[in-house]
This record gives sequence, structure tokens and C-alpha cells, in this order.
Amino acid sequence: MKNKEGKLIRFISISESHQAFGLPKPQHPLISLVHFNESNPFNTDMAPIYDVLNFYKITFITQNSGKLKYGRDYYDYNEGSMLFLAPNQLVGSTEYNRKTYAYLLLIHPEFLLGYPLAKKIKQYGYFAYSVNEALHLSDPEREVILTILRIMEKELNSRVDEFSQEVIVAQIELLLSYVNRFYKRQFITRKAVNNDILQKTEAILDEYFRTQQPLQQGLPTVQFLSEKLNLSTGYLSDMLRSLIGQNAQQYIHAKLIEQAKEKLSTTELSISEIAYDLGFEHSQSFSKLFKNKTNQSPVEFRQSFN
Repeated sequence: MKNKEGKLIRFISISESHQAFGLPKPQHPLISLVHFNESNPFNTDMAPIYDVLNFYKITFITQNSGKLKYGRDYYDYNEGSMLFLAPNQLVGSTEYNRKTYAYLLLIHPEFLLGYPLAKKIKQYGYFAYSVNEALHLSDPEREVILTILRIMEKELNSRVDEFSQEVIVAQIELLLSYVNRFYKRQFITRKAVNNDILQKTEAILDEYFRTQQPLQQGLPTVQFLSEKLNLSTGYLSDMLRSLIGQNAQQYIHAKLIEQAKEKLSTTELSISEIAYDLGFEHSQSFSKLFKNKTNQSPVEFRQSFN
């Protein structure tokens, strides 16, 4: 670990993170909950520069004055914003100001070992969202999160007994379940914005198939779409699922089948030629996908038009 003049690569332990913020050692080496507020402000002189953490990081901003740097860019995170980071993700630097108040929850994966949450936490896609895809809570949602964090804070500051870890893990699971619910609400309440993204997604794929891109680049990928839209792959998939009931990969497949049906019904191209035009390396792969999605082979579909 290096100072601000150097290039800090990775925090391996939660204790290292505390040291970088000028905080006392955590009471538990594998979990920490710090409340930065008026009486415990961020030490901006010691705020670390880092690229990767070895543990989960959940930030709940309770007050923010001005823009907050997260990664390479600055963002206007409002009161009630939440950000999530999984182990081994690239994050860059984080710069706080003394009037940024927040709860910072750090959870080492080893703290969850032996509990179902150790596996379940990996299924929450929002840990892979980009920092511009933060969760923005309503006032009632904010109170729910605050209640859970205060329970955890009290438990972590209490005398440790045989039930302590079980209680804290249960609170973490409850917190993440609520976050999952609140993100689903955010997709719905931002439907106008998300519908615009859906239209852009469709336009990107239509242009992809209309040009020679499949011949040059192969099948369109979720990564290709997310980069075009400046969204993370996880956020794009979850947003599409909330709108149309399909994740990004399923949506791409639906557009592929749509293009294939048009070529099968309006051209005399062979099955292999159609597969190649759509970006498939092997016609067998195209036929298998078509059959899986339509319950007909490409030949059977074409014959139905004769």
C-alpha cells in the first residue's frame, strides 16, 4: 500500500482501509461499519487512492455537499444514494469532502463463509453496476436502510457472543434483499428514461444488422451493447428484464431470430449464407438457436411460406 503520491494498487484487508482513512482498527477484522458524520468527518487529507479491494464495499450517502469523485469522474450523489462494489473490481480513486456524510460497510467474503449468503451475494447484479448506476432511495426506503444499518452498528459495537455473527449476517441479507427490491422500483419509476434506452438498444442492433458489422465482427454481444449505451452489462440486463421480461442476451437472440425470419421468408439465400450474414461462424449453431427459439428448424420455417 502506497501513499497519495504513489499508485495504490489494492487493499487486501479491511484494517488497511481503516488505516488509509485515519480510522482506528476495526473491531472485527472481517467486517466494518463506519458512520462518517459531523462528529466523525472524512479525513480528506488521508483519503486513499486505490484500484482494487479484496472485500465488498457498500456506501450509503446520508448527506452530500458538492460533487463526489468516484473512479475517474465526479457525480452528484444525493442524500439516500447507495453504491456497491464487489471484491476485485476496478474502482480507481474516491474523493470525499468533509460534508459528505455516509455509512461505509466493508464485508470480507470470509465473514460469510458457512452461510447461504456467501453464495447468494454473488447473484446480486448491482455489485457489478457502474458508479453512474447508483441506487437512489425514496424517503421511506431511506428509513428502512437506516434502520438496518443502525441495528448492525449497535450489534457490532456490542459485546460479542455466539449469536453475533449470525445476527449480523442476517441483517446483511435483509439489507441486500431490500436493495434488490428498491432497484426494481427504480427501473419502474425511471420508465421514461429506460424506454429511451430500449429504443437506443433496438436502433443499435438494427444498424448492426443493416450494415456489414456481423460479417466483420461476428454476433453482437452484451458487452458491445453496454459499451455503446455507456451502461454496465449487469444494469443493462436487469433494466431490460424489468421492461420486457428478457435480459440483454435474450433480447439479442430475439433480434437475431427476427432478422433470420425476414431473410428466410423474403430471400433465396441458403441457410449457411443466412447464418454467415448474421455473424454465426457455423450454420449448425444458427440452426440450433433458431430451433430452440421457434420450435422449427430454419428449413421448416421457410417451407411454411411455400
